Amino acid sequence: MQYKILFLLFAGHLITDVTQGMVPALLPHFIAEYGLSYSAAGFLILALTISSSIVQPAFGYLADKKSLPWLVALGPLLAGIGIAIAGLFHQYYIIVAGIFICGLGVAAFHPEGARIAGKVAGEKKASGMSFFSVGGNAGFALGPMVTTGLILLLGLKGISLYLVPAVIMSLILFQAVGRLSRFSPQGKQNGEELRADQNKPDEDDGLHDAWGAFVLLTLAIICRSIIHQGMNTFLPSYWIEVFHASKEEASLALTIMLGMGVLGNLAGGRLGDRFGYQRTVLVAFLLLIPQLFIFSNLTNAIAATILLMTIGFTVFVSFSPMIVMGQLFLPKRAGFASGITIGLAVSVGGFVAPLWGKLADFAGVAAVFHFLPVFPVLAVILMYFVPKLLGQQAVQ
Repeated sequence: MQYKILFLLFAGHLITDVTQGMVPALLPHFIAEYGLSYSAAGFLILALTISSSIVQPAFGYLADKKSLPWLVALGPLLAGIGIAIAGLFHQYYIIVAGIFICGLGVAAFHPEGARIAGKVAGEKKASGMSFFSVGGNAGFALGPMVTTGLILLLGLKGISLYLVPAVIMSLILFQAVGRLSRFSPQGKQNGEELRADQNKPDEDDGLHDAWGAFVLLTLAIICRSIIHQGMNTFLPSYWIEVFHASKEEASLALTIMLGMGVLGNLAGGRLGDRFGYQRTVLVAFLLLIPQLFIFSNLTNAIAATILLMTIGFTVFVSFSPMIVMGQLFLPKRAGFASGITIGLAVSVGGFVAPLWGKLADFAGVAAVFHFLPVFPVLAVILMYFVPKLLGQQAVQ
């Protein structure tokens, strides 16, 4: 495992995904300042989802064909520009455009970043992927804190200052393009095998694409995405409506959930490598069912905060093992698989955000959380049938 490269990708992932954590934390401020409805706020998440998810498999497909390491440098730059636009302008359509640009930066970074991370992780794929993806989890968790700090300092326009660290990270990654280009799909430079694969047989040799298993896995990831995006989008508003909290306290609740997700992701990588990817994912979804049901019926903020910590941990345990499973199901299309599992499938929950917003406008935001326990049930059913489609292809 090449830790220097992984740490560089970790840092780029963190800086890029802080912007994704900032968007949900901005929604209560947009609602209060600009009088947006829940539906209009949900559409902002949809704009982020469309640009960050639909384009991502295309970037992944290209990453499988030839090395595009400059994409990991372009990602944080676009994300920073987009979030700055959203903060500087109060017109709704310009805010939507800014968030859309932010999503394009996310889409550019993830497939190539995940493909390179998988290359340098060696045999401990889930652990390496969890280290890479923890950068994104940490970014999501820091997003609300960064948002709150910048808004308290300078108001909504203050979030445009995030462009500064985004540009710095982008310049660092552009300088590292030469090193990252060694991890091309061909796996060679100057006639030598990459050190990550030196003296090792090609792990893809003799393996065939398991499309049936990949489809079921993708559907399970979509269920996870709906859970994650539902809570990520409406948890601050839920905290304000149900527990009568301030916007700052609501952002803190989101940070707590996402912060525990960082620990859950790290644990998920190690559990996946030790006990098997499918088993780790299945148990995580099983544990989510009672947690979400109890959470949606709590009226005490302290009890809800404690349970929120365990929910955040459990939701993210499954993340890295599922990415690795996708790459193993499509061994010759690791970039494309990463684009689907990290991008399209993970972000599909954002397409549901406007529907959740309609429900919240009609019945209150608490109604969203009463529906969420349905999705881990569906995910358990899907993951149960995944091994039956694998045949002789090993997935730990």
